[in-house]
Amino acid sequence: MTGIVTRLNTAVAQSPVGRWFMLEGSSHPKARPNTRFSTEIRAGFATFVTMAYIISVNSLIISDTGGTCVCDFDPLDPTKGGVAGGPTGPNTGAPTQTCVDIIRKDLIVATAAMACIASTAIGLFSNLPLGMAPGMGINAYFTYTVVGKFGSGKISYQVALAAVFIEGLIFLVLSILGLRQWLARSIPRNIKVATGVGIGLYLCFIGMQSSAGIGLIRADPATLVGLGGCNSEFLDASGACLSHRMESPRTWMGVLGLFIISILVLFRVKGAILIGILFVAIVSWFRNTSVTYFPHDPTGDSRFQYFKQVVSFHTIQKTWAVMDFQLNTGEFWLALITFLYVDILDTTGTMFSMAQFAGFMDPKTGDFEGSTPAFITDALCVSLGAVFGTSDVTAFVESGAGITEGGRTGITAIMTGFCFFISLFFSPIFSAIPPWATGPALIFVGSLMTKSVTEINFNYIGDSIPAFLTLAMMPLTYNIAYGLLGGLLAAVVINGTVFIVEKLSGGRWVPPNKDERDPVMSFRMGPQGEGVLPPWLVRLIRKLKGRDPLEHAEHGAGNSQDTLPEPDTTAAKEALAEESEKDKVMPDTFATTPETLSATASGVENGNSKRTSHHRNSISSEADRRREL
Repeated sequence: MTGIVTRLNTAVAQSPVGRWFMLEGSSHPKARPNTRFSTEIRAGFATFVTMAYIISVNSLIISDTGGTCVCDFDPLDPTKGGVAGGPTGPNTGAPTQTCVDIIRKDLIVATAAMACIASTAIGLFSNLPLGMAPGMGINAYFTYTVVGKFGSGKISYQVALAAVFIEGLIFLVLSILGLRQWLARSIPRNIKVATGVGIGLYLCFIGMQSSAGIGLIRADPATLVGLGGCNSEFLDASGACLSHRMESPRTWMGVLGLFIISILVLFRVKGAILIGILFVAIVSWFRNTSVTYFPHDPTGDSRFQYFKQVVSFHTIQKTWAVMDFQLNTGEFWLALITFLYVDILDTTGTMFSMAQFAGFMDPKTGDFEGSTPAFITDALCVSLGAVFGTSDVTAFVESGAGITEGGRTGITAIMTGFCFFISLFFSPIFSAIPPWATGPALIFVGSLMTKSVTEINFNYIGDSIPAFLTLAMMPLTYNIAYGLLGGLLAAVVINGTVFIVEKLSGGRWVPPNKDERDPVMSFRMGPQGEGVLPPWLVRLIRKLKGRDPLEHAEHGAGNSQDTLPEPDTTAAKEALAEESEKDKVMPDTFATTPETLSATASGVENGNSKRTSHHRNSISSEADRRREL
């Protein structure tokens, strides 16, 4: 068997496929060491196993918008979700459950299809081992803040999709110009970290509710939220538990699912989140139990009949190309800007962290191999995802599982995309996963995203207060945008006041611990600010002019150092290579553990800055020694 695999690896490496993906033995001048076809296939499957939960979770969350079903709602017609003699007006109740179930089936197909297309495209054109799919966090903001439960927000599902579509086009322009990294660097580091923490708390809050979670918390007229866990017959009109709290079998089943996921992650079992979801779901498929997802009523019977098909290809009926370009509301533009900002931190941070982990980072430019086509692919997939009816598509940190398995080329991503293609034919299975099975995944992912709270600088008030407001306002206002705006406004007011007082006093009145604040944000693209030009444009200018524009920016056009002989930087390069090799070793943690969206971006920035500073100091010292000689 080993001989067959070896011959297969050799044959693929020596083929045009091997040369395109730079496999070892392909005779490509930039062939990546230790890359083999069989290893890439195994790595792609590992990435899929850790990402597969997104099919059920994303469809469940976005289906809470009601999709296009809100148009079918008639408050006076009981067959369309209303009550005879009830209130009139749009969106005053819920659409029929049958229609929502169709929306969820559509979104299962949309999620799997976009994961297939995006992962395959980024592997084919960027040669990066990244899995892509509609992202967590941003899908919750899309559903519960922008559109609202069953369309109760200020803009409709169709208009929100239009915002996502336009955002993708904006990203396309930013990606071509190479400005995505610049925008990510323009946000204060502490607010970027707090954004990831706040989204984590937001996801946890959703996972504890009943609509998309385990029902652990419920509405409370006195305290807004309170302890839940009661069956539906013990709820009042506001949704609060009147009695029998923590007696719902479904809530306890969700708690068990969270326990299973936690233990499996503790022992580094790959696919722990998916295993936990499937365990709870399978238990909920038995009809004559208190936790069944198929009760003996019309809704349960309809779900069960579809579930029994097991293998079926569902065609999208209600979410395909339903965008409505009503651009004349402030809510639309607020949603668009928030989508833009969160996706900048999400995708950019994730791609940089995965590139760093895989060893693709260039310490001189602060960029990674294939970054421009990767960002362009992501931008196009964001807009295409809106056509399918889902929220922003982004790179997943679960890609680290495949990289840990040895994935280093786009074949890993293509294999992940192929697995998502196969899942398209099992939509009856994914549509039968109940919210108390996916809720534990939301809580667990949320807990992982709060890990980076320790990276916030709590020693300096000008850093800590804006960061705290950012992470606290997101779950408490049920709005990611309000958290971002609150944090940025606080940062401007507090630090702006300190700056004005310091200038007016001639530097006599300054905070005693001002030296403990984080460095001011950088608006320059390189690791030490070597200009704002995108990497591809820098390379083009270098080729046209026959010189290194980064070196020119560093020394200055009239600097005498330009006329000095090129210093011997061998020692510096060796030290830099040694440090880069250390960076390639991943901490011994569970492969599927997602790092926070924002912390990865800031971590990569800090790491690159330190390495580049070390490199420059070595060059500077060598140049000084030459002058003395």
